[in-house]
Amino acid sequence: MSEAALSGRVVLVVGASRGLGAAVAREAARQGAHPVLLARTQGALEELDDRIRAEGAAATLVPLDLRDGDALDRLGPSLFARFRRLDGFVFTAAELGSLAPLAHQDPRELAEVFTINVLAFQRLVRTLEPLLRASDAGRCVVVGDPIAAAPRAYWAPYAAAKVALSAMALAWAQELEQTPIRVVVAEPGPMATRLRRRAFPGEPPNLRPSPEVFAPAICALLAPATTAHGVRLALQPAPSSA
Repeated sequence: MSEAALSGRVVLVVGASRGLGAAVAREAARQGAHPVLLARTQGALEELDDRIRAEGAAATLVPLDLRDGDALDRLGPSLFARFRRLDGFVFTAAELGSLAPLAHQDPRELAEVFTINVLAFQRLVRTLEPLLRASDAGRCVVVGDPIAAAPRAYWAPYAAAKVALSAMALAWAQELEQTPIRVVVAEPGPMATRLRRRAFPGEPPNLRPSPEVFAPAICALLAPATTAHGVRLALQPAPSSA
């Protein structure tokens, strides 16, 4: 794929402040896109913006809490006023919750897991679909998890949320069959992220690959030439360029 495969494309990355979201944002910028970086933490967004600028690109920062539904509703009109369209939408946000027996789960925490992993996505679809339709080739990549197909003990809230997220994204894809928009659920393997460290605190830090090795595969799915649609894709890491 050409290094300029995303030249001039406007790409929103949700959950961009760290981990896979930050890696995708930097890779998209390298490939010529203008990334719109959405996350709750202003400081982390500014640090990512500094890295992107140091690499000769530019980004737009959107500090926003995914639990704030009214703010999500305002996002689409705000992006339309600035860009008139949206060419790419990457949803990497995730909330793990507690790893505990289902009978011991706090309902309030369960609601938080579903708010971040599922309900925020639907709210974003509602406000962003008109912008994706305004693009010549709108692309959406929803980051799923293989646990959706194989739930395990103590992971019920997170696994159920990922099942719901995948089902929602794939149903949306069917609704868009007759449009230029393409939607896929991308499932990377285990990565060295903060969520992974929370789930497996005793795991050696270098055992899993960094999120950067999966970013090229996600950016490939944002390219206008991509035809994949309405499917779950297991992502393979790219060879390290280091």
